[in-house]
Amino acid sequence: MNIIAGRIDYSVDMKNEIVTLDQMLKTPRSDGGGLYIDDCAALISGENKIQPLTIKSHMEEYTLVFTGQIYNKEDISNQLFELGYVFKEKSDTELVLYSYIEWGRGCLTKFNGVFALAIWAKNAKELFLARDRIGVKPLFFYRYKEGILFGSLIKTLLACRIVKKEVDRYGLKQLLLLGPARSIGCGVIKGLQELKPGEYLTYNKDGLKVNSYWSFVATKHIDNLETTIEKTRNLTIDAINRQLDAPCGLSCMLSGGLDSSIISMVAAKYLAKKNVTLDTYSVDYEDNEKYFEQNSFQPSQDNIYIDMMVDFIGSHHKYEVLDNIEVAKSIIDAADARDLPGMGDIDSSLLLFLKEIAKEHKVCVSGECADEILGGYPWYHNDELLYKNTFPWSDATDMRKKLFAGADFGDDAQEFVQNEYKKTVKYTDYLDTDSNKNRRIREMFMLNFNWFMQTLLERSDRMSVYAGIEVRVPLCDYHLAEYAFNMPWEFKALYGREKGILREAFKDLLPKDIVFRKKNPYPKTYNPVFNKYVETKAQSLIGYKGSILSHLVDKNFFNDLKENRVVLKSPWYGQLMRTPQIFAYLIQLDFFFRKYNLTLV
Repeated sequence: MNIIAGRIDYSVDMKNEIVTLDQMLKTPRSDGGGLYIDDCAALISGENKIQPLTIKSHMEEYTLVFTGQIYNKEDISNQLFELGYVFKEKSDTELVLYSYIEWGRGCLTKFNGVFALAIWAKNAKELFLARDRIGVKPLFFYRYKEGILFGSLIKTLLACRIVKKEVDRYGLKQLLLLGPARSIGCGVIKGLQELKPGEYLTYNKDGLKVNSYWSFVATKHIDNLETTIEKTRNLTIDAINRQLDAPCGLSCMLSGGLDSSIISMVAAKYLAKKNVTLDTYSVDYEDNEKYFEQNSFQPSQDNIYIDMMVDFIGSHHKYEVLDNIEVAKSIIDAADARDLPGMGDIDSSLLLFLKEIAKEHKVCVSGECADEILGGYPWYHNDELLYKNTFPWSDATDMRKKLFAGADFGDDAQEFVQNEYKKTVKYTDYLDTDSNKNRRIREMFMLNFNWFMQTLLERSDRMSVYAGIEVRVPLCDYHLAEYAFNMPWEFKALYGREKGILREAFKDLLPKDIVFRKKNPYPKTYNPVFNKYVETKAQSLIGYKGSILSHLVDKNFFNDLKENRVVLKSPWYGQLMRTPQIFAYLIQLDFFFRKYNLTLV
């Protein structure tokens, strides 16, 4: 899987910096890599077949490194062909560089895809960085006095001696008060930033500028209900079909939920035209049927619905059943993949699941993101959660303060969380004609997009890169997202159901039990074997003076959690992170500080 990185420094001869560049080039998960060096610039690509790609045009020499996919490639290539461009490789890389040469920064508005890219103009001595609208592909940068570093992975930048391995108070608050989420644009490491979704950056001798080329804009929804249903169906199917072309073979994750069932149904029809049977996969855990605990967030198990869909679409299906101890042990690999503490076993189970799929396929399609943009979560439908003046999926600040009593939060922790929440709400665009309910739904949409959805997209991208497989997420297509942002709530939640509009759009194309099944999140393990493993491991780290946990975690409160003297009224984060996942998060937090030898400043 491809990663990109680079360095621009007008004060050095980059040819003398090969040792530093070599450290970045050898970042794990690179496929060997290619390197471009100019007098003050270096661009690195994990794909050494055609990248870095250099093209001379109009008295300028442009070099590109790129990771991702462009899904409207044919449309753009036809436009470029008519303008006289001749393609040699017919690759996304070539398409992107020609597009930049022709349209400059305006090329970004033409792309329908997921990407992170860097372009160096040799004569102008200018760097151009950009990230896709939704933020599926990551792109970090680190500004220092003499120059700038960039990379698609945090570990790539931390491999460079220039980056100071420090976490300041702001970064620590991200980890302890908001984690596994983080403020949009924040890289946690001091001085490390991430381009936000829909942003581009230019860097030259005049300095650094960051601009936005896309955002959600409030417009009047003029379609009646019938047209809205039809457009929702067409936009969804179009988004899926655009992402089904996979030369190395295609597969789908299938949970039996509405979103993965829609994708698998569309993919099965697409492949049937080529006389190919779709391969589908689902994940579960050993003995989970014995220990499963029904709750409002996870009301049922998936198997009966998976079998129903497999029969309906005729796919080749495989149940991947994970070993619980392996899931527990792999939370370290998951933290290594994410480069940050994450969602514990929610991450590690996906990593193991994808590793199994990768043995047979190099592309897998996931149903991620429909809940965020189409109102699938409980906090859209429960007024107490909807109007709560904080993040509805992470209302545990008081408990976090007690657990991390050794941390110096400085000002009030609750105020910090509130400020991060309010900053996001301010991003929201409204119409004067919006009702109070629709204004709040727009705010909740932005909160979900900028926080919860980014955490899940990060999980999907990092685990897939680490597992050596490409995961595609068609339901976060920006056309569908824009349409959903401006859809009235009474349409989006049609008949009072989560994702009601999506259910109505596909009610005649799927089994009724699938269409009207109550939303179920990604499955997690309930096995006490897993719980005991993470509890014991976390406790040993808290008692070890060499661990950051020994300084941060209050041992008495940890014991209260362990002995169930403190009961979580709601998950620590999202719908799935409860006490065992808190312990897993602590293990990942320790790994994060130890691996990168980080210090608190």
